[in-house]
Amino acid sequence: MIWTLPDILPPCHVSRMQALQRQSQLTKPPGSLGRLEALAVSLAAMQRRAKPAVDKVWISVFAADHGIAEEGVSAFPQAVTRMMVRNFMQGGAAISVLARHFDAKLEVVDVGLVEPVNDCLGVVLARAGNGTANFAKQAAMDETQLVAALSAGVEAAHRAGAYGAEIFLGGEMGIANTTSATALACALLNAEPNLLAGPGTGLDQAGIAHKCTVIEQALRLHAENLHEPLDILSRLGGFEIAALVGAYLQAASLGMPVLIDGFISTAAALLATRLHPACADWLIFAHRSAEPGHRLMLEALAAQPILDISMRLGEGSGAAMALPILRAACVLHDNMATFAEAGIPIE
Repeated sequence: MIWTLPDILPPCHVSRMQALQRQSQLTKPPGSLGRLEALAVSLAAMQRRAKPAVDKVWISVFAADHGIAEEGVSAFPQAVTRMMVRNFMQGGAAISVLARHFDAKLEVVDVGLVEPVNDCLGVVLARAGNGTANFAKQAAMDETQLVAALSAGVEAAHRAGAYGAEIFLGGEMGIANTTSATALACALLNAEPNLLAGPGTGLDQAGIAHKCTVIEQALRLHAENLHEPLDILSRLGGFEIAALVGAYLQAASLGMPVLIDGFISTAAALLATRLHPACADWLIFAHRSAEPGHRLMLEALAAQPILDISMRLGEGSGAAMALPILRAACVLHDNMATFAEAGIPIE
């Protein structure tokens, strides 16, 4: 496959030590700010500076359609993907509202809707195809489409870098993409679908059972080709999930922290770290999704999410909700007085 993994360096050890040293001097008992301290130190190491910030935020929402929707695995029709892209651009979606509220730069990338939204100005066109194929019957995408989708994410990370973003958020939209993410996680974790499948857009128990059956059949169909991460992605993935994988890897290569959203974004993160383990050092997990399978993926990534507020919307919305906490961590780290500055003896 003609797709080259980017080089990824570890976060800066010197900046980490400087941030830890500063934390030890701030006017508070050690560890009293809990995870806010560790988050600030991690961001400092990623950003190669003693005083981190997440004021300039870039959000890329990748949208694509899924052939697996033909199997009736979603509570909503496939046409909703296209409608939601329009809603993003008109400012009515949750991520649109949150991006405005947090003064974040938001872009929407069409990686492969069945029909392009030609009447909606501003959508970035990086199409890998007219939706993926039905992976219950054949591979979701061919090699050319996979490379195109990965490259769409790479280019989004480059745009974020050119913008001067201090953190990258990836979101997704695609009816039936929880089915794709579940299948990917099953293949990567060697887990049964009933441990990972959830309601997605609102399936009842019968709908979840049907989703599990479809995924089981697909895993059997592709069993001989589910050994390497990119093969798994091409067989079972979605264009928007592949774009997230490319974006995470490239953001890490650019030295840009990545804030991971929920179930689908974590499936992409799991793939990215299987492709390049060094990518893991650049990922911050925003929240624990209400989707039942999210816990298993987080455990596999040794990830401790910031929030647990029963969200399962996608779009990058859960990641956006963690921004105020990251910003508070940075503000406290950067602006609290040291014991010396406050004239407080510590001996």
